[in-house]
Amino acid sequence: MTTEAVDLLNPAVQAGAYDDLLARVLPQARAQRAWEQSDGALPALFVSHGAPPVLNDPQWLEDLFTWGQSMPKPRAIVVVSAHWENAPVAISGSAAGTPLYYDYSGFHPRYYTLKYPTPDATDLTRRLAGILGATTPVHQYTNRGLDHGAFIPLLAMFPAADVPVVQLSMPSLDPAALLVLGQKLRVLRDEGVLIIGSGFMTHNFDALRNPGLADQSAQAAAFDAWAVDALAHGDIDALTDYRRKAPAADIAHPTADHYVPLLLTAGAATDLRTATSAIDRMWFGNSIRSLQIA
Repeated sequence: MTTEAVDLLNPAVQAGAYDDLLARVLPQARAQRAWEQSDGALPALFVSHGAPPVLNDPQWLEDLFTWGQSMPKPRAIVVVSAHWENAPVAISGSAAGTPLYYDYSGFHPRYYTLKYPTPDATDLTRRLAGILGATTPVHQYTNRGLDHGAFIPLLAMFPAADVPVVQLSMPSLDPAALLVLGQKLRVLRDEGVLIIGSGFMTHNFDALRNPGLADQSAQAAAFDAWAVDALAHGDIDALTDYRRKAPAADIAHPTADHYVPLLLTAGAATDLRTATSAIDRMWFGNSIRSLQIA
């Protein structure tokens, strides 16, 4: 295992990099200027979110915080994570301080005590129900808090936990279904609501278990470069039909769950060709590219 892996998986202090970030930036996060109508539409984001060891990676956390600070503080946030599939689309709990959903196992006990006590999001839930429930009733899982695909990146992006957040389920793993969901949410960007698709630009960690897979990183990089090119050309058809059109798609994404949130973001965006990378690097042989699209 590499030195990087040892540092992140067996740190001196679990989530120590997150503790350091919080101690340093919390006053700045609380003072972040709030979104105003004159700011115009917020961008749509695609975030490569990572598991709890991300909280031991100071560079990743700093990149996420800097990204969050680069925009006005949203009025609210809607997240669609790779880790919740439910049809028809459902809404997470919106009460202030709804407990997090620790949807992982095998980690240090510290990661089951993490808190992200966001404000009441009832108004956002009603707005979402109005947008999504015109033809199909939208069920709310009042006891389901944010899962790690939502709260891990938000811990660093908006560490003051002072923005209402609601998570939506993925109605399926069909890229077209996520694209349509994103299109329905697009109107919220004009209201100061940040739309986030949370997945992973490539998601295959077999190399951790089998160091002999030396070419996995190169194949992940090829897929990543293809996605960047497709976005630059506004080629939504290619992004939707990635299984047939992307290089090494089956290796970069053995399952679809961490890819299809990119289509949620694409649907919520206005112009794919404006996509810029807030984070662009490899992590354990995978791309953690994270994108902002106007």
